[in-house]
Amino acid sequence: MNLEYFISKKLITTKSYKSSISSPIIKIATTAIAIGIMMMILSVAISVGLQKKIREKVSAFNGHVIISNYDDNQSEVSKTPILIKQNFYPKFKNISGISHIQAVASKAGIIHTEDSFEGIILKGVGKDCNFQYLHEYITQGRMPNLKSTLNEEVLISQYIANRLNLKLNDRFKTYFLKESGSKPNLRIFKIVGIYNSGFSEFDATYIIGDIRHIQKINKWNSNQIGAFEVFIDDFDQIKQKGEEIYKQIPSTYNSITIEEKYYGIFEWIKLFDFNTIVILIVMIIVATINMIVALLVLILERTQMIGILKALGANNWNIRKIFLYNASYIIFRGLLFGNGIAIFLLLIQQYFGIIKLNPENYYVNLAPVDINLVNILALNIGTIIICFLVLLIPSYIITKISPLKAIRFN
Repeated sequence: MNLEYFISKKLITTKSYKSSISSPIIKIATTAIAIGIMMMILSVAISVGLQKKIREKVSAFNGHVIISNYDDNQSEVSKTPILIKQNFYPKFKNISGISHIQAVASKAGIIHTEDSFEGIILKGVGKDCNFQYLHEYITQGRMPNLKSTLNEEVLISQYIANRLNLKLNDRFKTYFLKESGSKPNLRIFKIVGIYNSGFSEFDATYIIGDIRHIQKINKWNSNQIGAFEVFIDDFDQIKQKGEEIYKQIPSTYNSITIEEKYYGIFEWIKLFDFNTIVILIVMIIVATINMIVALLVLILERTQMIGILKALGANNWNIRKIFLYNASYIIFRGLLFGNGIAIFLLLIQQYFGIIKLNPENYYVNLAPVDINLVNILALNIGTIIICFLVLLIPSYIITKISPLKAIRFN
C-alpha cells in the first residue's frame, strides 16, 4: 500500500506530465470534460426552463383543465352557458392538488377605432379570478377592477395596442354580434392595463374584462357562465388530474386539459427532450473518447515503469488503480471548471437576459433557464460513473504488459 501511494503521488501524478508528451493530451481531455459537462448543464437548464415557461403561459390564460359544455369543447367562444352553482365549485372536495377554480366566459367582437379595426375575443372573468398568474406579463397599468359594480375597465395586449395605436387610459368601441343577426351590441372599454405574454396566439386575440358584460350581451343571468378554469399544483400530474376531474363533473359537461387543447404546442416542446438527450449522448461520447485516449497515452508513456512495478511484485489491479486515480484527477478538474462556467452563464442569463429569442418561433422573448441543483448533481454523477466504467477497458491493457518486454521498451 505504501509503494502504491508513493508511486501515485511522486512518480506518475498528473502534475509530473507537464513537460512530457502526455501534457497536451491531458489538457485536451480536461477541456473536453469541462466543455462536455458545461454543454450538458446548459442544454438541460434551457430545455427545462423553456418547457416550464411555455406551460406557465398557456395555463395562465386557460388554466390547466377546462370544464365546459360538450358544444363548446373545441370553441374559443362561449355558446351554451353552464351553471356556476356546482358541487365542485369553488373547490373539488374529493380531488387533491387543485389550487384554484375560476368561472370565465368569452365573446368574439371587433374593436373599431377611427383609423382601423381588429377582431378580438373578450375573455370575461369575475371576482374569483386569480390575477397572480397574469401579473408577470403586465407591462403597463394594472388589472381591471372586478370587485365593484360593472365597469368598462379591460386589459389588452401590447400587440393589439400597437396595431390600433391605443395606449393606457384610452377608450375604444367594441362591437359584439348577436346570434339573431340583429344590430350588434356596442361596448366602450377603457384600457387600464397592457400585457405582453410573448405568446402571439394569445396576444393577437384576447382582451380581458368583466364577465358581466358577456352575461348581459348573451342575456344570461348571473348564475350562468361559459366555462370553469381549473389550476393544479403540479403540471406533471395534469393527465391524472384531468381524468379525476372528468369523473367528478356532471355527465352533460366535458373537461379537457391544455395539453389536449394545444396538442401541437405541447408535442413541439416535447421535442426539446429528444434534442437534449442527443446533446447529452454526444457530449458523453466526446468526453469519454478523450479520456480513453489520455489514459492510453499515460499507459504507453509509463510502460517501462509498469514493467518495473510488476517485477517488484505489484499486481495488475493495484497498477490499474494508480492510472485510474490520475484519470479521476483529470475528470474532477474538468468537472470543476465546467460546472463553474455553466452556472456562471446561467446566472447571467437568469438575471440579465442576454440571450433573446423570437417569440413567434419560441413563444418567449428571452431564453428561460431552470437552475436545478438536483439535475446538475445528477449530470455530474452520471458523467463520473460512465467515464470510470469506460476507462476500465483501456486500463485492462496493463494486465497484458510483460515485465521483461516493458523494461526493454523504449
